[in-house]
Amino acid sequence: MRKSRFRKATAVLAAALLVIPQLATSTAQATGGGPANWLAERMSDQVTGANSARHLRELMAATAANGGHRDSASPGYTASADYLTGKLRAAGYQVQRQEFSFRDYAIHSERAEVVSPNARTLRPLIVRFAVSTPAEGLTATVAVPAVKDTGCTAEDYAGQDVRGKIVLVRVGDCFITQKQNTAAAVGAAAMLMNADSPNPDLNLRYRMVPPEDAKIPSATLPRGESERLAADVAAGPVTVRLDLRGQDSTTKTFNLLADTPTGRADNTIVMGAHLDSVDTTPGANDNGAAAATVLETALQLKRYAPLLRNKVRFAWWAAEEKGLSGSQYYVDQLSPEQRKQTALYLNLEMIGSPNFARQVYSGQTPEGPAPAGSAKISQLVHGYFADQKLPTVDLVLDGRSDHTAFVNAGIAAGGVNAGSDRLKSAEWVKLFGGVEGQMLDPCYHQGCDGYSNVNQTIFDQFSRSMAWAVGRFAITTADVNGRK
Repeated sequence: MRKSRFRKATAVLAAALLVIPQLATSTAQATGGGPANWLAERMSDQVTGANSARHLRELMAATAANGGHRDSASPGYTASADYLTGKLRAAGYQVQRQEFSFRDYAIHSERAEVVSPNARTLRPLIVRFAVSTPAEGLTATVAVPAVKDTGCTAEDYAGQDVRGKIVLVRVGDCFITQKQNTAAAVGAAAMLMNADSPNPDLNLRYRMVPPEDAKIPSATLPRGESERLAADVAAGPVTVRLDLRGQDSTTKTFNLLADTPTGRADNTIVMGAHLDSVDTTPGANDNGAAAATVLETALQLKRYAPLLRNKVRFAWWAAEEKGLSGSQYYVDQLSPEQRKQTALYLNLEMIGSPNFARQVYSGQTPEGPAPAGSAKISQLVHGYFADQKLPTVDLVLDGRSDHTAFVNAGIAAGGVNAGSDRLKSAEWVKLFGGVEGQMLDPCYHQGCDGYSNVNQTIFDQFSRSMAWAVGRFAITTADVNGRK
């Protein structure tokens, strides 16, 4: 009986979409009106933070029961994918596991200790793909760049002999690979980096890009340890022993894909979020919350399958934390024709950051405009929030999330991101509240990124906004790519 009533209601709604030229709502007026906004608003009403949070709790339980993280190919990743698959299949989706292998880096040792003048243990995180120390370790004195402590150029070491020494530099001003190349060029034996976070105990793992540029052993230290080490160096010679060893490896994992059974395949909308986490965190905000919202959006949209004019593909990427490998593999497998048939990509990244900024991808890359249509996606998402009287700020489509492969392939992209390691400015405190001078997510890549780390307000707002966008584009992408 319930199915019969739903079919009847769906038929009525489908007919309404064909005959109602415009819906009298402020959102419709702001973005063009019509059937697209009817479905968009329905989706925004139904894909709430509370509904998505049910899935997030299950993902966190699966993660906790299977090693405490979702590093690609780990038991936690597989268990989380199994949960998503079960929910999708129960809703009638066919689910594809897109298997692939990627270049990885197996860590064998990351230890450091001050040998003299006052012995103590340090807590380094080796840079992925860095050159290893000898098996017996590397012992040398420590030097801090004399001119500028970021060590981005040889001039930062002017008048200083650092040959055979371990240089201690601060993160910032340039990519870490450049710092490492500079240190190697001036003769340093190894490089340690101050993670430079407001939290003196926070440490972050970086990677050499490209791996072929790795020249010397490199690792990060928490700010507290780094500043104490720098102060000791200023007072006199300090000797440190490093044992930093890893090696290239190959990891096999999989993306998870599910398509709506209806809609034009030659004008497909892709909505995605990475499911993996780094191996130091349960990854509730990065990126379990987004993965949960993509699932809830898929479940809700399935109810309106008869109404969809464009196919929607839902994607959960693996190995985002390992060089965006999953989304890159997916795009690489698309034929030229399939790329043309991909109307746009919507990316969800860290949508529950506790000290959030309401960031909308801007339609710009660091090099200039993103592919045609990206700016329109940004305009529409900004417009959604403006209609809710919620301020937003732009975020460039940089190389830090899964939109990158799509943008590089010429596919329009957009989405939302509440922020990671950027420090909150006074201006942003006025716009969004929160704490000035603290990271947007103080638990970024840390063990404290559990369920309680997710800000439920922005989680709800971003869940609704992206469901709104999917509902709209599932009906028309005319203003993005001219296809009706």
